[in-house]
Amino acid sequence: MRIRIWGCRGSLAAPGSETVRYGGNTSSVEVRLDDGTLLVMDAGTGIRDLGINLAKQEPVKVVHLFLTHLHLDHVEGLGFFSAIWNPDVELHIWGPPSSLRSLEDRIGKLMSPPLFPVHLGDVPCRPIFHDANDQELHIANATVQVQAVTHRGSTVGYRIEENGRSFAYIPDHEPALGVDLNKIEPEWVSGFSVAQGADVLFHDAQYTEEEYPSHRTWGHSAIDHTVTFGLMTKVRNLVLFHHDPGHTDAELEAHRVRAKELWGSHNDAPVLAREGMEIELPPER
Repeated sequence: MRIRIWGCRGSLAAPGSETVRYGGNTSSVEVRLDDGTLLVMDAGTGIRDLGINLAKQEPVKVVHLFLTHLHLDHVEGLGFFSAIWNPDVELHIWGPPSSLRSLEDRIGKLMSPPLFPVHLGDVPCRPIFHDANDQELHIANATVQVQAVTHRGSTVGYRIEENGRSFAYIPDHEPALGVDLNKIEPEWVSGFSVAQGADVLFHDAQYTEEEYPSHRTWGHSAIDHTVTFGLMTKVRNLVLFHHDPGHTDAELEAHRVRAKELWGSHNDAPVLAREGMEIELPPER
């Protein structure tokens, strides 16, 4: 399994001279299974560059796009993803369910005038939509676990397992909402089973400990919550994700230092997600 980050910023794209090192594009992550099957996590602005890169390679016939939720920063790149304009691509879009409107209808609201010049029903690839309920999916040789997590609106986290390796993706998450993570039983914590023992966890770390009190209930984590969650779930590698648009590269470096301090002498210290970062998880022997 190979993982590549195309966007890791949260809430709003933040291009500029002070965000060059870690990137300004919003959430989008490429996951390649061992047989080449393509999974894409979220469709933030980073998915545009992913599509451009795909066009330079051998044509992809099937793409599975997994949306954690439908906030704009996680879907705004969909209309600029090259695969959606290719009639030869079979595009499967998975997303959290709603009791009021189908996933197709909700995305169609975004991809229609006056917000977008082309109706979703007119795009050449004819996407196939699936509700991602709490379930376990099987794609190629991998399993994808889906579980609802604490965030504003219907939101899910994903865990991908293949050949003994696991990648957990929870970019928008507030597990400390209403609970003390240092006192509650781990099994009762939102997202615990998705992240437990994962080789790599990408997790929301949008706020500093000082910023969090004024953003409580917004659906995101402070750095100390993220580290506590990573230690609680015993992940092997923690990647701080969903950087606030107002945080510069220098500020993010300070966040990394703080996360490392909180992590202590456990296994590899947390790292910051950055555009272009690649992680390879070879099959377990």
